[in-house]
Amino acid sequence: MKIATWNVNSIKARGTHVLQWLESEQPDVLMVQELKGERFDTTLFEAIDYTVHIHGQKTYNGVATFTKIPLEVISTSILEGDEQARYLETRTEDGIHLINIYAPNGNPVESEKYPYKLRWMEELIKRAQALLESETPFVIGGDYNIIPTPLDAATSSEWVGDALFKPESIDIYRRLIWMGIADAFRVMHPNQPGHYTFWDYQAGCWQRDNGIRIDHFLTCPAITDRIKSCTIDRTPRGWEKPSDHTAVILEFSEQ
Repeated sequence: MKIATWNVNSIKARGTHVLQWLESEQPDVLMVQELKGERFDTTLFEAIDYTVHIHGQKTYNGVATFTKIPLEVISTSILEGDEQARYLETRTEDGIHLINIYAPNGNPVESEKYPYKLRWMEELIKRAQALLESETPFVIGGDYNIIPTPLDAATSSEWVGDALFKPESIDIYRRLIWMGIADAFRVMHPNQPGHYTFWDYQAGCWQRDNGIRIDHFLTCPAITDRIKSCTIDRTPRGWEKPSDHTAVILEFSEQ
């Protein structure tokens, strides 16, 4: 199975990019984040055999899962009463749960946004634990808005104090890993610097390769054992009027 994740930073602005990328890469599933809209026209995607499951909201947030394989929607929220569209859990016919997330950014940390980020991630931990205990195979892909280690930033000193690199944020990510869940990219590329998924639009970050890795695939042990590859496709970030993120691709074998 070939699945991908990509924060497109507005499906209205980047819809043609998504279409171009899907036609080129042909993943079985693409998890998209930051739609910035409730709905969008899915006709062109359906024309190339992709069904689209959408959980969006006006102006902000929003996630969508594009799929060539049958998927059943299981849930669109993990935090009770949450009005922000950040979560879309689906299930394949083989029982694999594919969870698409757009985790809160958390900035500014002095505001209510940072406690909300931590609460949201705590609920993600609870959901992952429940799936582990039930021996349900799963993949959690998306924009985590967490830089896991200094290795995942070109200039980690620039991020000290930022919600993406606060010790509490990193601790939550580590707790997921300590549960036995793997960072799929690091399974295949351990201890390698220089791999990023986000480059700010400002200060020539893309041109200077001053990036960070905040888009991740986390996999349960049953999926980790079947990983064939996990790569970052930098190509879309170099297109005209791109998203500030790029795509991550995970491939794993059938049972």
